[in-house]
Amino acid sequence: MPLLLARCFLVVLASSLLVCPGLACGPGRGFGKRRHPKKLTPLAYKQFIPNVAEKTLGASGRYEGKITRNSERFKELTPNYNPDIIFKDEENTGADRLMTQRCKDKLNALAISVMNQWPGVKLRVTEGWDEDGHHSEESLHYEGRAVDITTSDRDRSKYGMLARLAVEAGFDWVYYESKAHIHCSVKAENSVAAKSGGCFPGSATVHLEQGGTKLVKDLRPGDRVLAADDQGRLLYSDFLTFLDRDEGAKKVFYVIETREPRERLLLTAAHLLFVAPHNGSGPTPGPGPIFASRVRPGQRVYVAAERGGDRRLLPAAVHSVTLREEAAGAYPPLKAHGTILIKRVLASCYPVIEEHSWAHRAFAPFRLAHALLAALAPARTDGGGGGSIPAPQSAAEARGAEPTAGIHWYSQLLYHIGTWLLDSETMHPLGMAVKSS
Repeated sequence: MPLLLARCFLVVLASSLLVCPGLACGPGRGFGKRRHPKKLTPLAYKQFIPNVAEKTLGASGRYEGKITRNSERFKELTPNYNPDIIFKDEENTGADRLMTQRCKDKLNALAISVMNQWPGVKLRVTEGWDEDGHHSEESLHYEGRAVDITTSDRDRSKYGMLARLAVEAGFDWVYYESKAHIHCSVKAENSVAAKSGGCFPGSATVHLEQGGTKLVKDLRPGDRVLAADDQGRLLYSDFLTFLDRDEGAKKVFYVIETREPRERLLLTAAHLLFVAPHNGSGPTPGPGPIFASRVRPGQRVYVAAERGGDRRLLPAAVHSVTLREEAAGAYPPLKAHGTILIKRVLASCYPVIEEHSWAHRAFAPFRLAHALLAALAPARTDGGGGGSIPAPQSAAEARGAEPTAGIHWYSQLLYHIGTWLLDSETMHPLGMAVKSS
């Protein structure tokens, strides 16, 4: 028992030594330091954020149908009685107070920001849920997912900053629509878009060191899978665990197809994919990676191909990028080198944050603990003086053990640290909605 405790202490100590400098350095704030307040830039008239159409995957998602007081979905709406928000309620029905829970949460957060920004001024809602058909067809007001807002003093010089505060409060789409108001909307509570973390479908295949391929969903600790190092050299790397494992997930996958060689890769919006630089054709992972949702036809991704008798990474032009829904599970695998080849296309193991190197460093304590457990695993004797046998439950010998379902605890920890340390621009807007689903 003392030996086991000593080993556990070594793992915790080594992890702490890596975690502490990582948190104290880099783009975020360190221990004992306060991050300088972020400088906010008002939105321009007619500007919207994100810069995509409101009812698309990258914003508030598709229209799901009008909600009436007699419909089953009416229970999705909840009243907002926040005393720090003024509701115009010109119909005198309380309709403007009704909204989805997600909309309510963002609105309440915005109300606090408004009071902090302009003491004595409150947030004012001029339009909320619409049951009377006053908005355009398929308006998200009909679902309680949109609000039109002003400040209580109706000072139009404040509206550009009000729109920025709404972005910072977490609304999924904000539009400086009119000189008289700001339009804000959110994703549906149970929409596919709100659950589109970063992952591959279970039907994706990887290449094994011993030959042949394997479905991503069937990977087990101890499998060695084709990957690439930071110089773009192909190698085999240990599969460690899944950052998330959801067998029944229904996700929206980006389908990225290359022209020559012809390959087809499915991954979700917030997953990272390496893109080659515009100049040169070297095998190193160029200026990427970027989120899958930002890949465009004409860009080049890295594909393993035979060249001069050797297999190496070569840039291949993206022919098309489409969207497709699947119910085949969701699996983001973590490997020792932080990269993976799905079929023959190089991708990062990491989702959500558009900085592969940061994510890889953040998982260094986990990889170290995994290696230490393997190295320090006690040997047991066979009881007959015939030497020692590695303990079957060491990290190195956990082959065949099925990874736990759900989000890995270390991923959860890093996500919460990331939301505290990093600016929202660094993290994909859809990436971690899965965390609260």
